[in-house]
Amino acid sequence: MTTAATVTTTSRVQLALNVTDLEASIAFYSAMFGVEPAKRRPGYANFAVSEPPLKLVLIETTEEQRGTGAAGALNHLGVEVPSVEGVTAARERFADAGLAAFDENDTTCCYALQDKVWVHDPAGAPWEVYTVKDENPADARPATASIEVLDVSGQKAAAGCCA
Repeated sequence: MTTAATVTTTSRVQLALNVTDLEASIAFYSAMFGVEPAKRRPGYANFAVSEPPLKLVLIETTEEQRGTGAAGALNHLGVEVPSVEGVTAARERFADAGLAAFDENDTTCCYALQDKVWVHDPAGAPWEVYTVKDENPADARPATASIEVLDVSGQKAAAGCCA
């Protein structure tokens, strides 16, 4: 069950960023987009930005992992869809195009219960198409709690749904 404030009725792009100072990043993006976070948890925040339609996710990490500048900023990309049917349609589209993809159904990640399908772009950037089924599940877990995401070389990425 999702809360009315977080239910999306249309798709929107998700941008998940690695940040080393969550509080400073929240202040910056609140000022940049003119909205406060929709969800805050330890080491995690997300914004539901109306204009432009964007789900911005901040995932706290160490300075060593993050680095400086644009390199290391991107955690992953995604498209939030309004229903499980949207995830199913993406999965079928990927299969029809011959893209390697894998599913995560009923996974608790980013402090929400989600269904999702993952693919990688030609340069290896991970993309997820997902829907939130419950914004505050009983077994809420952080962004690193889900299955490991494989990079295109077959090496395991950092960890989790959002890594």
